[in-house]
Amino acid sequence: MKRSTVNDIIRDADTFIRSFGYIMPPFAYWSPEEMKARRQDSSAIFSSRLGWDITDYGQGKFGELGLFLFTVRNGRYEDMKKGMGMLYAEKIMISRKDQLSPMHRHNIKAEDIINRGGGKLVLELFMHDRDGGIDPKAEVSVPVDGTIYRLPAGGLLKLDPGQSVTLLPGVWHAFWAEGRDVLIGEVSTVNDDLTD
Repeated sequence: MKRSTVNDIIRDADTFIRSFGYIMPPFAYWSPEEMKARRQDSSAIFSSRLGWDITDYGQGKFGELGLFLFTVRNGRYEDMKKGMGMLYAEKIMISRKDQLSPMHRHNIKAEDIINRGGGKLVLELFMHDRDGGIDPKAEVSVPVDGTIYRLPAGGLLKLDPGQSVTLLPGVWHAFWAEGRDVLIGEVSTVNDDLTD
């Protein structure tokens, strides 16, 4: 994507996020010059990979296949190994209407996906097989706000604003917004997009 396109997406995302009363942290608005000047005293922003992330999954079709993310906080994977420290992460995301975030799973990360407002958030869900791949037959069982929902393999879970689902490691999921764009919250264990 061109830088101008990314800048437009960030500007529109900020407006959308604010429309739901969510306030971004101050570093979200630092200029590239300020970010560079504060790199030493704000090294955790860089080492934890906090900030803006706009992806089209390398396909060049952001409107159809993409996701806006902002990592607000993120612990360290080393702390996960020790079982103590900052073991959590938080993201705010936007899925545009009918914009697909493709099928994927996490080996380590457990996450709550929260519809913070807008349209319905639709998740297509599969359990994993013995080798970690998609099990095309296994029933899916996930907690939605503490209540267990059971779906057939590939079933669609539709979350209204305010609802959330807990996805444990290994649950395959794709998602998109239905009806309107959706503001999505994610609260999870430490997030490492490079390896998980």
